[in-house]
Amino acid sequence: MRITHYSTFQKFFHKPSFKSSTKPRPFRAYSFVPFSPLAMLDPTILTIGGIVLGIAIIERILERWGVMDLVDQFAKIMRFILPVTFYSALIYFFATFMF
Repeated sequence: MRITHYSTFQKFFHKPSFKSSTKPRPFRAYSFVPFSPLAMLDPTILTIGGIVLGIAIIERILERWGVMDLVDQFAKIMRFILPVTFYSALIYFFATFMF
């Protein structure tokens, strides 16, 4: 058997409420900086950059030693590798970077 509780409209409407009727809204903070410069310290990008820099240093050392045929071979290889490396690292950076 159900128990029915009777209440008048005046009692229900004028009952003091101890709880806040509004829920707190989440605070959203926005940054005007689109990305952090520390994101460039990705190990993959640093490794690729170190390899390219190492090849360029080796090329300069060989040029000082006077081994021009190897320097020409390195220059031909680097003419292709540098743009490919740069654009692939750029694509990798934007593909893995969380905005």
